[in-house]
Amino acid sequence: MSSTSPAVTAVVNADVPGPLISRHLYGRFAEHLGRCIYGGFYVGEDYPVPNVGGMRTDVVEALRELAIPNLRWPGGCFADEYHWRDGVDPKESRPWMVNTHWGNVVENNHFGTHEFMELCDQLGTEPYIVGNVGSGTVHEMSEWVEYLTRSGAAPMSWLRRENGRTGRRR
Repeated sequence: MSSTSPAVTAVVNADVPGPLISRHLYGRFAEHLGRCIYGGFYVGEDYPVPNVGGMRTDVVEALRELAIPNLRWPGGCFADEYHWRDGVDPKESRPWMVNTHWGNVVENNHFGTHEFMELCDQLGTEPYIVGNVGSGTVHEMSEWVEYLTRSGAAPMSWLRRENGRTGRRR
């Protein structure tokens, strides 16, 4: 074996385009953990903190400066016990639940699908919906996708319009 190694040459062509990293890699998540949602993003319309549609304006402005490409919700573990239909009717009729993943906190479901979509609109970011694979069903997720994306005459698009959101997301 020789004690000298052959010379190694590396050529870097900085002017040749390479693979692109998807901007969605830098997305963020919104988890029902601590005060991330209630008191963090969302305080409700009647709270004495400046807000638009219940979303804290200071938080929205700070996140808008970050230009996040997407926001994932309803989080990670919490998604496994979240049922989307509990968060789309008028707030006063939404059922309460116990968040068993994060300290058995009682959730009033006042931050639901419409509030999340409103937050994404205010942030200028894409929504990233997480399905309930812990206690939900394929049918439940299918209806949520239809609720969010279907236009025209369909049961879930009718329900979405009845609940006050005319627009849809693709």
